[in-house]
Amino acid sequence: MLFTDQLWQEISSVYESILAHGFVDELTTGNLPSATFQYYIQQDALYLADFSRALNQLAARSVSTDDVLQFTRFAQNAILVERALHETYFSLYDIQPETTKMPACFAYTNYLLATTSLQSVAAGAAAVLPCFWIYRQVGKFIYQRAIEENPYRAWIDTYAGEAFDESVNQMLAITNRLAELAGDREKQLMQEAFRTSSKLEWYFWNDAYTQNRWLI
Repeated sequence: MLFTDQLWQEISSVYESILAHGFVDELTTGNLPSATFQYYIQQDALYLADFSRALNQLAARSVSTDDVLQFTRFAQNAILVERALHETYFSLYDIQPETTKMPACFAYTNYLLATTSLQSVAAGAAAVLPCFWIYRQVGKFIYQRAIEENPYRAWIDTYAGEAFDESVNQMLAITNRLAELAGDREKQLMQEAFRTSSKLEWYFWNDAYTQNRWLI
């Protein structure tokens, strides 16, 4: 069994909770309120800026030049490819950029930046992996069920598409290779990082669904 297969087994209940979440259900049917999606896109734009920084930190700390190049490409794509998707919806819904990270986005981005800078590259890779892998799986899940006229078709097509699929496979290969070189303790840290980020994926969507904001 590949190390990443083991990681996925360990978060199966988290993933099932994501698929059962109202945000994913209503995104699939196209009934997600525009205000909810606006909140999500605003927070996702803030998230991706720090996600790119986290990937660049992994690039800077990697020993393998191939990994340096790949993490750098991932970081660039996080800004360029997904910014284009955001700008589509920012224009469509006349959304103004948000400058304040709400609780889940704040927790998730700070966790990624701390893990990729303070823990090993292997643990950092495991921490960023859920954003790749869970999004692909959710994207494909929705793609198989959504009608063609779904107002969120551009989002669905991006994460269910071949280009993103290739990026996920590349990230899985890096993670598995780093796990092969890791000792038992480092593998435990990778498992913890993957599990934590997977849970934060749920909280990120839940914040959007509930329009969660700072209370004070």
